[in-house]
Amino acid sequence: MNANDARHFDENTKHRRSRLARLLPHVVRILLGLMFCVFGLNGFLNFIPQPETPMPEAAAAFAGALMNSGFMMQLVAGTQLIVGLLLLSGLFVPLALALLAPIIVGIISFHIFLAPSTIGPGIVVLVFELYLAWAYRHAFRPMLAMRVTPGAE
Repeated sequence: MNANDARHFDENTKHRRSRLARLLPHVVRILLGLMFCVFGLNGFLNFIPQPETPMPEAAAAFAGALMNSGFMMQLVAGTQLIVGLLLLSGLFVPLALALLAPIIVGIISFHIFLAPSTIGPGIVVLVFELYLAWAYRHAFRPMLAMRVTPGAE
């Protein structure tokens, strides 16, 4: 391989990486949107079968308390559905990610403290959320300013 071949190989590799870097946020956004659309809809339609193995007692008590509140499960499912639709459409993605953050904290906390054996999907969701937050970091910069004057542009 001579110098021209090596340079051409490097340019092709950079082009492929560049294309992947542009495509990956869209793929992750769509996957995360699909997940939350499905689970949000399931909160209303209950089409995903319950697992065969029973939940740990504390996890079942927590889930029961959310259901017995009369509104919390619907609020979470509705938020998941809206966020999923926003992510799928590509509209208001930073807002969708901000709305999703406390839900993901709840998912991860639930699994760490109450049902650690089923944390896998929660970790995937957390990784997707963190990756997208990084990919859209420019949109979060103003929100992360230490001091801001109200009404200032």
